[in-house]
Amino acid sequence: MARIKQCQNIDRLIHSIKSITENRCSLSEEDINILDEALTLLQNLKRKKGKTNKDILEVVVKTVELLAKFFK
Repeated sequence: MARIKQCQNIDRLIHSIKSITENRCSLSEEDINILDEALTLLQNLKRKKGKTNKDILEVVVKTVELLAKFFK
């Protein structure tokens, strides 16, 4: 059950980032690059088979760091 919830949370985050980048008329090029990098990390995580909790946590931490840069 926890894996299903993790996948759902990753999907929601991917969807949220995509919706931000689609309405990007007021975003700088740097902001777009940050969001694209976070999106790529999450999409790669979603495709990866045999991921451990440690792998998931590392990618989520990197994504949060990128999103923190975006919101600064």
